[in-house]
Amino acid sequence: MGATIFVLFMSMEAPEPAVWNGLFWVIQLFICINTVAKSFLTENRGRMLYFFTITSPVSFVLAKLLFNLLLMVVMSLLSLLLFTMFLGNPMVKAPAFIGLVLLGGGSLSLVFTFLSAIAAKAHQNAAIMAVLGFPLIIPQLMVLMKLSTAAFSTEQAIQITDILLLAALDVMVMVLSIILFPFLWKD
Repeated sequence: MGATIFVLFMSMEAPEPAVWNGLFWVIQLFICINTVAKSFLTENRGRMLYFFTITSPVSFVLAKLLFNLLLMVVMSLLSLLLFTMFLGNPMVKAPAFIGLVLLGGGSLSLVFTFLSAIAAKAHQNAAIMAVLGFPLIIPQLMVLMKLSTAAFSTEQAIQITDILLLAALDVMVMVLSIILFPFLWKD
C-alpha cells in the first residue's frame, strides 16, 4: 500500500480532487482484495475442521466479518494518512470524508470476506472472487464515489439517503453471510 502511494506521489505530486478521490477508492479496493479477501483462502482443511468442532458457523463467520472489518478500517485510515501526507489534502469536508472512509472500508471488507468464504469452498480458487466480487462491489463503489465527491465539494451536500443505502448494503451482506455460510460450513 505504501509503495503504491509513494509511486503515485512520484508520478503526480498534487492531483486534482476528482483524480485524488478516484485513486483513493481504487487503491482501497485493491488493499481489500489483498488483505481481507484472503481470510478464508489461507485457512487449511485441518484448521477449518478444528473450527468446525469448537464453534457454530454463525459465530465463526461473524468473527471473521468483524475481524476483517476492523482490519480494513485500520488499513483505510493508514491509507488515508499516507494519501494526505504524500498527495495533499484536497478534502473540503474532511471529517465527513474520514467517516466515509471508515464506512467504505468496512463495506468493502464485508463483501470480500463473504466472497472469500465462497471461493475457499471452490477449492481455493481466487478467480471466483474476482468474477463474483466486481459485480457485487460496483453498487457500493458507486455510492462511495457519489458520497466522497460531495466531501470534496462546497456546493454538494452529503445525502443521508446515500449513507443509509450503503449501510443497508452492509446489513444485507451480513445477513446473507449468516444465512448462507452454514451451508458452506457443512461441506
